[in-house]
Amino acid sequence: MTITAGWYLGLSTVLFAIGALGVLVRRNVLIMFMCVELMLNAANLAFVTFARELHDIGGQVLVFFVLVVAAAEVVVGLGIVVAIFRRRASANADDLHLMKG
Repeated sequence: MTITAGWYLGLSTVLFAIGALGVLVRRNVLIMFMCVELMLNAANLAFVTFARELHDIGGQVLVFFVLVVAAAEVVVGLGIVVAIFRRRASANADDLHLMKG
């Protein structure tokens, strides 16, 4: 039994839906960042699947750029979370108004 591209795309869809649901439902900023990372990895899985099916390297190049954007997002996001933790004991999405000058 071989695993076809449909299985990979289905898994990518499920992972993206779980990540989107986590971003919409949860209020903890760290969990929201993890859900965004899950969504980016689901997109990476879809890019690699399409690249393999189309015999093109372009999807794998896009994965590289998505990983670079994800790394930048983690650096900036964790900087904001650390700044929130210094002012308060919790990091909820509702506490972002504390970052105003």
